[in-house]
Amino acid sequence: MRRLGRWILALTKWAFILLLICAVMSVFAAAGTYMYFSRDLPKITSLEDYQPSVVTTFYSEDDRKIAEFYKQRRIVVELSEMPEHLIQAFVATEDARFYEHEGIDLYSIMRAFFKNLEAGTIVQGGSTITQQVAKSFFLTPERSYTRKLKEAILAYRIDRYFTKDEILFLYLNQIYLGHGAYGVEAAAQNYFGKSAEDLTIGESAMLAGLPRAPSWYSPHRHFERARQRQIYVLNRMVSENFITNSEASEAMNTEMTIEKRPNWFQETVPYYTEHVRRIIKEQYGEKLLYTGGLKVYTAVDIEMQEKARKSVDKGLRDLDKRQGYRGPIRNIARNEIEAFSRKLQEDIENKALHEGLIVQGVVVDVDDKKNKTTVRIGKKVGVIPVENMRWARKPDPEVAAGVIRVQRPGQVLQVGDVIRVRLESWDGKNQHWNLSLEQTPKAQAALICMESDSSFVRAMVGGRKFSESQFNRATQSRRQPGSAFKPVVYAAALDKGYTPATVIADTSIVFTDEETDFTWKPDNYDNTFHGFTLLRDGLIHSRNVVTVKIMQDIGVDYVIDYARKLGIESQLDRNLSTALGSSGVSLLELVRAYGVFANQGTRQEPVFIRRIEDRNGNVIYEAPEEKESVIDKSTAYIITHLLEKVVTEGTGWRIRALKRPVAGKTGTTNNLYDAWFMGYTPRFVTGVWVGHDQEKSLGKNETGSRAASPIWLDYMQQILEGKPERVFPVPDNVVFAKIDAKTGLLPNEDSDKVINMCFKEGTVPERRTKTKDEITDTDDFFKKGIQ
Repeated sequence: MRRLGRWILALTKWAFILLLICAVMSVFAAAGTYMYFSRDLPKITSLEDYQPSVVTTFYSEDDRKIAEFYKQRRIVVELSEMPEHLIQAFVATEDARFYEHEGIDLYSIMRAFFKNLEAGTIVQGGSTITQQVAKSFFLTPERSYTRKLKEAILAYRIDRYFTKDEILFLYLNQIYLGHGAYGVEAAAQNYFGKSAEDLTIGESAMLAGLPRAPSWYSPHRHFERARQRQIYVLNRMVSENFITNSEASEAMNTEMTIEKRPNWFQETVPYYTEHVRRIIKEQYGEKLLYTGGLKVYTAVDIEMQEKARKSVDKGLRDLDKRQGYRGPIRNIARNEIEAFSRKLQEDIENKALHEGLIVQGVVVDVDDKKNKTTVRIGKKVGVIPVENMRWARKPDPEVAAGVIRVQRPGQVLQVGDVIRVRLESWDGKNQHWNLSLEQTPKAQAALICMESDSSFVRAMVGGRKFSESQFNRATQSRRQPGSAFKPVVYAAALDKGYTPATVIADTSIVFTDEETDFTWKPDNYDNTFHGFTLLRDGLIHSRNVVTVKIMQDIGVDYVIDYARKLGIESQLDRNLSTALGSSGVSLLELVRAYGVFANQGTRQEPVFIRRIEDRNGNVIYEAPEEKESVIDKSTAYIITHLLEKVVTEGTGWRIRALKRPVAGKTGTTNNLYDAWFMGYTPRFVTGVWVGHDQEKSLGKNETGSRAASPIWLDYMQQILEGKPERVFPVPDNVVFAKIDAKTGLLPNEDSDKVINMCFKEGTVPERRTKTKDEITDTDDFFKKGIQ
């Protein structure tokens, strides 16, 4: 018995020693494992300076959001700006023991271990919120025990170094919640169209259900799944005593609306924001643009931009209709109409039909006796009276608009034609839409509107439709300006000693280049020479020959240098045809040049960006206010005065309908490839270009006056409506005098026509007009040397 006792004692002793050895070895093994996996781990102190990739946001002139640019759509918000129930929803769902453990929850790890053992693969992680932070910031998403060990070590370190609130701040701003949204603020805006601080309990619960599988539980794509997941989260919140049963029931029973996330870039001012994006990328680099969280405050006025877009669209549609109807989109058989209408109904299901909307439809009846066409638009029916399709003649470039008018709808349409129509009005009595025939314009247009005083660019349209073409014709295109360039030549002449009363001979002239065997004979648009012409009339009536002779006299290089002063940077050819706008320039350059005239000779760069702030609110750029005087005030005013006469007496006659002081100039290039109208009031400088991307004629008689000026007028009428009238200020060194319209001299009692003209002080003609009997020398009529 005693021997048995000694044996048991010895066995116990050795067992204890063996256990002690195992414990020591376990400690060393654990320490070794810890040291091994810790050696290459990153320092968690980097989390102190949390600078994640965040959204760069563009704002309009009144600080409304107009665009976002990002690689990860993240908007960082402080924990204090999040509602408590949002934080509780994530804690209850992702890590109920978050406030109790030290970064690692051993109970959850063991539970996950046995689940994985049972499944034969890794199906559950058991990660705490702290571990998710560690993985998100420092590790790859691979599923392995090695990565889990590193994650646990990092989580333990993070928990010891940071407070629980700091960890939650990192987690709730970093986590991916689907559809490009990183963090709760971006997700709240994505799904509910509101800030995280305004979320309800139900909305918070739905967001908290997303981390497990954002795509699977997407409220946009799988609302019912998201709803079931939300109910699970609400029950977890009740279990953790974060909310009561009644609060959970109320949240479950509250109807929830999932907002369609707006495409900021496409839906508001796309050409403008794309231009600003290019500027930011060029000046600050791609990384800062897409990850730096900049706040870019632009000068665009959203309402003015929308008016510009509509004016461009209207002008292009009017131009397109003047060229005739190119035919239906296609024609389908009668037995296909029903299936086509069902498909069309599906396409327009989410589109509220309203007046002005342009949609597709299919012709179901053409009645020549009643002069109407019946069109089916999905489930709805519409009628096109012949009055709304008289423009739809067959295209013929040799026939001017309005010469041929459609008399019967059968001349244009037949049953089965798939066409575009505009919804004009709803006829409640007959339960149908009144329609007009439409087609997609072929030509393009651009418009820029700059505020005169500040040089803020308030609107910019770079083409008919951004979704179809991102090429910005307002800034990236270089097209011949035609006569829209002439004010530059005339301003240069005024600074070379010319006056509005200088007489030039509008007579035939031929230029020959013997080296190239090239002969050029400039002609006027009306193919007529007008004899002795005052400089003022040369500009007002856009006389080509007069303009070329002026440029020949003052010098090509002088005019080019003068254009540079006004802000035209494009390559200008060193030949006399440049006087007629043969060298390509951008619309933005011309707006900048005309802005000098509008601003009494001072030049300021067009301002697209008012201010840029970094992610911390520090201003890193502010638009300069400096203005440079580049030409004399008197020169600028005289050009303005002459351009006012272009509107009242010359090619800009359509603009008279504005019924305000306005200065402007049309421009038309050879073969009617380009049409321009450049104009300004005391408030705004606005330019319009119309043309085809692949150069071809706009159509018979489609000049700047007809194709471009109506767009300009429609837009300016809208933006000036309700604003008080202003006049162009007259500088102190400008004087007015009555001048004989034929001679450019002071009138006599027999002068047939007398004009009140403006001059630089000291340049008013001193000679009086001679009678016919007194005229002895041609120098009395025109400037010597440029006959």
